[in-house]
Amino acid sequence: MTADRRPRRDPTSAAPPPDGAAHRAGGFRRALRIGLTGPIGCGKSTVAGWLAERGAAVVDADAIAREVAAPGEPAHEAILERFGDPVRGPDGAVDRAALARLVFADAAALADLEAIVHPAVRPRILAAIEAADAAGAPAVAIEAIKLVEGGLAALCDEVWLVVCAPTAQRARLAGRGVGEADAERRIAAQGGLAARLRPHATRVLATDGPSAQARRRALAALAAALEARQDVSGA
Repeated sequence: MTADRRPRRDPTSAAPPPDGAAHRAGGFRRALRIGLTGPIGCGKSTVAGWLAERGAAVVDADAIAREVAAPGEPAHEAILERFGDPVRGPDGAVDRAALARLVFADAAALADLEAIVHPAVRPRILAAIEAADAAGAPAVAIEAIKLVEGGLAALCDEVWLVVCAPTAQRARLAGRGVGEADAERRIAAQGGLAARLRPHATRVLATDGPSAQARRRALAALAAALEARQDVSGA
């Protein structure tokens, strides 16, 4: 057996195909779908940004949830009907901060909120995935805490569990302006999330340590996932 003498590429520096035609010429029928999930404050959005540097389209489920719950949307009225004055701001719209305080302290209330919002979020995520395919993106990253519970993991080729140490998690939340008590409520509401998600994860990506090192790990994982996809496709 002869050795494979093909030059090895640096997995963190490989540029994505420049356009959709080149992407399709590589043998991919659609974008590689990567689900990004994990506890709050562990760096899912940061990892998504790094993947975007390599041409991945990013679908942020939390941002879409904010869109579908905005004034004028059906979910907005449903939220007010369910939770009432405690979450109604002076302008009559949902006070997101008040809503967050309420649901992160009450598991049943959180489940009710998700039952209102998730059905409206899913069609928009599906549309964003289709748009990424049509644009010839090499990959699409779907960032969602409820990736598995919401059934989105079933749409993905890979599920990446993004984790970090509790000290880093709390420091990052503090850096976002989240108060200590609020941070503890949010973390407690997700208690054991990483352990529950680990069996569903294709890869576990730690974001501890220097940002440059975490970025290299993320981009190496992307390169490996794309290479595996290419090997399977026979391209």
